[in-house]
Amino acid sequence: MEYTGKDLIAMGLPEGKALGVCLSLINTLEEAITQEALKSKLLEIYAQPDEFLADAQFSELAAELIRLDKEEEIALLDEALDYKIYGAEGIEEGAMKQMNQAMRLPISRAGALMPDAHQGYGLPIGGVLATENAIIPFGVGVDIGCRMCMSVFELPSSLLDEEIGRFKMMLNRSTKFGRATFQKPQDHEVLANPLFNEIPIVKELHKKAIRQIGSSGGGNHFVEFGVTEILIEDKELGLKPGKYLSVLSHSGSRGFGAGVAGHYTKLAMENCRLPQEVRHLAWLDLDSELGTEYWLAMNLAGDYASACHHQIHAKIARDLKLEPAAMIENHHNFAWKEFGADGKEYIVHRKGATPASKDVLGIIPGSMTAPGFIVRGKGESASINSASHGAGRAMSRTKAKNTLDPAAVSKHLDDAGITLIGSGLDEAPMAYKNIHDVMERQKDLVDVVGSFTPKIVKMCGDNRFREVD
Repeated sequence: MEYTGKDLIAMGLPEGKALGVCLSLINTLEEAITQEALKSKLLEIYAQPDEFLADAQFSELAAELIRLDKEEEIALLDEALDYKIYGAEGIEEGAMKQMNQAMRLPISRAGALMPDAHQGYGLPIGGVLATENAIIPFGVGVDIGCRMCMSVFELPSSLLDEEIGRFKMMLNRSTKFGRATFQKPQDHEVLANPLFNEIPIVKELHKKAIRQIGSSGGGNHFVEFGVTEILIEDKELGLKPGKYLSVLSHSGSRGFGAGVAGHYTKLAMENCRLPQEVRHLAWLDLDSELGTEYWLAMNLAGDYASACHHQIHAKIARDLKLEPAAMIENHHNFAWKEFGADGKEYIVHRKGATPASKDVLGIIPGSMTAPGFIVRGKGESASINSASHGAGRAMSRTKAKNTLDPAAVSKHLDDAGITLIGSGLDEAPMAYKNIHDVMERQKDLVDVVGSFTPKIVKMCGDNRFREVD
């Protein structure tokens, strides 16, 4: 039989236990029934499961379908709650629709859409959602705790032009991307966390976490050398205004975080029945065993993501024979417990959005050829103390690969003085929004402390349109 889970869902079978029962059933039938006859039989069972309770072959599937029918689907609010949109003119309709759906969940209390927003899965990228006593695994996202990390060195930025070969070698020696693993990974205290023995899915993912620690993901993840310019004196940073040589990295919790996300999203969808269009926004009650498990696993994945960055930055600092004068780090794709103006505690999901509470330091990157910004949050309640996590995509990865001219992209990089060590065409600067427009649309959310201009960029991509030797 050639039916897949997607085929069965398309026929009307709900995800969850019923899907598993049906797939197991198909495997046992082997060649005893034709595919067309099986499809006809399944449609009959879906329509009238009561008629098959006494059937030896199909009784288990029928019983599960009846059980699901008796469960009430959770109703959405009739209308979406109001939420603030920053830079609506630059946000695609699909992202707006996803946010509207999220604001109809009965657990939702407040929301906001950042100016870099674009359509994602579940919550839009750039979506911020505050819920009460509930956490949405897919609202956090697959790459749990994805973050920015910058090390600023008291070295002249001119070295990046004068010794370009040396700095390219450092990036190649200190980083691995994509599905990379290390034969001899470095140890880190995060790997000894007791949760690796206490939560089954976390224990199952321990070996993968060990192999991948210190590496970066694919897609828009990067490690790059560049020039940080501090514009105003900042006591916390301890840096005087001026230009510094810096390294900036962007990545998350690797296969470990993805495994945690997939596991608890599936459980949430099985235990929280929502209409089909919002099924990925299924939640776990925080006072439930599963909710508590996910919360602990999510925080561990965030700590693991941070450890990956710190290992990369430590290797580079070792090669430079100099400790950084300052390190800045912030994360997204996470959920925080925060108090609202009413004094109540809420769970704030930031799917591709940067925390921007009053005076909180953060980094908002641009693209390969556009600057990023070091910022301090203003604590704007309408944005739920949030800001964008970057420039945001202007076109999908597929559109970028199909429409952008590799030669034109290479010329654009040359004109900008960028040395690129491998990347996908889908990460070309033209695939992103104008970071200056995005920053203008969120000037009420953050103050700019400094900027970061990329010079030597390393990324991951199967479709490498250009690689510098």
